[in-house]
Formats: sequence, C-alpha cells, structure tokens
Amino acid sequence: MSYEMVQEGSPGAAMVKISGLTLCHDERILIGGINLDIAAGEIFAIIGASGCGKSTLLHYLMGLESTSVGTILLNGYDINGADEAERKHAREQFGVLFQGGALWTTMNLAENVALPLENSSNFTCEERLDIARLKLSMVGLSGFESFFPHELSGGMIKRAGIARAMVCNPAILFFDEPSAGLDPITSRKLDDLILRIRRNRGVTFILVTHELESIFSIADRVAFFDPDSHSVLDIGNPHVLAQKSSHAKVRHFFASNKLQKTTPLLD
Repeated sequence: MSYEMVQEGSPGAAMVKISGLTLCHDERILIGGINLDIAAGEIFAIIGASGCGKSTLLHYLMGLESTSVGTILLNGYDINGADEAERKHAREQFGVLFQGGALWTTMNLAENVALPLENSSNFTCEERLDIARLKLSMVGLSGFESFFPHELSGGMIKRAGIARAMVCNPAILFFDEPSAGLDPITSRKLDDLILRIRRNRGVTFILVTHELESIFSIADRVAFFDPDSHSVLDIGNPHVLAQKSSHAKVRHFFASNKLQKTTPLLD
C-alpha cells in the first residue's frame, strides 16, 4: 500500500460497526448491549462520567482486550474473531493518539513519527524519515523534526502524536482525551487540526473526551455511557441532545457547560 494513498470510505458507509458488545473490567460489567454504526468520515465522541468504560471501549476497538459478547468490525475486518493475518489487516486500519502523546524521550520527532513504519512497510530508513517529515508538516511542525519531546510544549507533543498516528495512512483515528492538559487556546487549535484532517483526508475519528467545548465544536455525534444503568443512555448530535434528550442525566451533563446555551440548535 502506497503511503500516498488517501483512504476514504464511501459516504455514509459504516467504517466501524459494533453489535451487541459488552464491556467488562475484572469480570465487572461496565456497559452492555452496545450497538453503534460509525460512518466513514464521522467524528464520533464517547462521553460520560469517569470510570464508565470510555477508554475501555478504545481498548476493545484496538484489539487490546477481547470480548466474548458482541462483535466489532473495523472497515469490514473483525477485530476479535479473526485469525492473526486478518487481525494484522484490521490493525492497519487505525492509528492512535494516547493521552500523554506517548513519545519516546530518546528519539527526536522525526524518529518518533517514523517508528510505526519500521514494522509495517519496506521503506528504507531515509524514506521513513521523509514520510515522517511530511506528516509533521501536515500538523504544523515543519522545522521541528530534530527536536526532542522535552523541548516541546504540550500542544506540540499532541500534534506530534497525531502525526505518528497518521504515518501509515489509517482510515480510523482513535484519540484518548486529546485535549487533556491543554490550555483553551491550544485545545481549540487542536480541534481545528482535527477538522482539517477530516476535511482533507476523509479520516474517521473516534474520541474519548470530557471536554465539552471540543464536543460541541467538532463532534458529529456522541454516545453517552451511563455507569448506573450500565448502558449507552443516548446517541446523537451533541447540540440536539443538550436540549432535547429524553434523559435528564444527559441534559444535565451538557448543562454543566454554558457553551451550549449560545449555540443554535441543529435540526
């Protein structure tokens, strides 16, 4: 697969399909009966109280944990029920931005970004670094290729993490609390970058976040995880749910941020 290929799904097609999934941790059920179709090019956010299973869902989607109840399809690949060759193809469909950026402190930015290509391509070392430089330029870090993580701000580390997540041209990007620890201005710039990547590359985003300003700014839809009922309480556009959800708990969650009061309702 050429690194120049832009992977885009058909408009409206289900890039991620979750059917009857139950999330468990230490044999304790977190959320049961999850049924979600996430379309190609959609920005989908998982929201809810701490400990409700948001990050656990990402682990299941990435194949880090297996489920005995339910199925997960990533761009048509079964992430849990496949053989090793199919699981490899499934893993090639996504990139990940971890909360802290997860950059290697002993590597400069170009080396960090190029690292995933070592096991997934036949590129030479210099070719891998060229691709890394291209991805860094896409996130506004051209000229910082030789910098080390300790020389960068928190926002720059997050952008470098995005460049690394994109280096193999995945169809899906998983972001775990992308705005955590960032000031409001930097967080907004990160939201703008996510929207630009979606617009230019057609990538599907699945975000775990508690930042309501980001949710209202970029999410097409959200799923509200409720730890009390162990269920997905509501799914929909955040502006609509904030005002019209049939669940008081969902409306209260959004009401904790006054931003939605000045945002027009989307019909």
